[in-house]
Amino acid sequence: MSVEPYREITFDKDGDGPPGQSSALAALARQGVTDLVVLAHGWNSSPSGATRLCSDFFAPFPGLFAPGVEAGFAGLIWPSMMFSGEPVPDYRALVTVLPEKEPVLGRITELLASAPADERAFAEFGVLLRALADVPEEGLRSAAGPPGQVPEFLVADPVEVCALFTAALEEVDGRGERADGDGGGPGAGPGFGEGLSRYWKGGREALRQATYYVMKKRAGRVGEQGLGPLLGEVARSAPGLRVHLVGHSMGARLVAYALRGLPAGARPVASVTLLQGAFSHYAFAARLPHDAGRSGALRDAQRLVRGPVVASYSRHDKALGVMYPLASRLAGDSASFSGLPAGVPGAGDPRWGAIGHDGVRAVPGTVERTLEEALRTGVPASGCVNVDSAAVVGSHSDILRPELARLVVAAARPGQARDLGFSGS
Repeated sequence: MSVEPYREITFDKDGDGPPGQSSALAALARQGVTDLVVLAHGWNSSPSGATRLCSDFFAPFPGLFAPGVEAGFAGLIWPSMMFSGEPVPDYRALVTVLPEKEPVLGRITELLASAPADERAFAEFGVLLRALADVPEEGLRSAAGPPGQVPEFLVADPVEVCALFTAALEEVDGRGERADGDGGGPGAGPGFGEGLSRYWKGGREALRQATYYVMKKRAGRVGEQGLGPLLGEVARSAPGLRVHLVGHSMGARLVAYALRGLPAGARPVASVTLLQGAFSHYAFAARLPHDAGRSGALRDAQRLVRGPVVASYSRHDKALGVMYPLASRLAGDSASFSGLPAGVPGAGDPRWGAIGHDGVRAVPGTVERTLEEALRTGVPASGCVNVDSAAVVGSHSDILRPELARLVVAAARPGQARDLGFSGS
């Protein structure tokens, strides 16, 4: 590990962890630690890989805090899986986080490898994806509602779904060509025979999106039922310890939902830094711009933080700029899938945006900064702060940057105009 003192926090898929974790963290305060930085990773193929990520991310921190601050560090290790713009190299790696789904994943892997040009194979693929996501085959129509409960791509026609995702991937690649080759909608083009095999590229993305759906639920559960209560216990044992939560991708969702799981009256969290957060940019909104009768899932949760909630975002994050909106768009009711427009539905529609692509939205008073400005002049002492990090963040997983470590320190000591340096890239 690159820093000391370092502790590891672990949770299973239900947010349960081994006994004694809160005591171990509270003990750091008795050893003189004043500020504890907790990092929740966004994806990993193994616990050791997540630990290496924590070590690499924490490496720039020594020497960044001002005199008088004694920093401690913790890595939050949870059973997650990749959601990124890059291809997943081995789908069987999913077995490490979904061991109970090994037979299903094995058959999915066979279909993706062989890419049969057969509609029956796509139909089987749809059944397997629903089994992976625990969507019951019986009563699929009711499973698709209410809106947002089950993503539409899990219950719609698998050929159309895979064609749509193929088109979206080609948009991400920048080739601008349609999967069907004739400029028509997702259902156009070849309907039988050899032409269908090209849609298995979209099938791979459908699998990634299905695992994203599973991990989305898991991240919220681990945050709200695991990390939130744990921080409440730490606050009781070490009330003076300042906790700084940092989350990447789905880990950003996890630490944000931990705020919802804090016990009443507990306020141990001194700052939150969200790095390429893979959740809605309207999460903290009291009213949704397109539906004033509804609020974000984390309405006003930023008020539970003693300092700022800093959202680092980048327009270069194609995973959140294209694939996340598409998945969110397809989480609507069962009538929404048919008649989707050509191109990439959802991309550019503000209803489906991710916080890691354009920051916090629809929260009055949110402050806007570039990364250079945030490091030079600091950030406000409270409330939501959007930080455009496109100067250094070139993709969804591009977080091992010293400037982002300095941003965490800026959030930890808000309101101080201490120049933390910006080198860019």
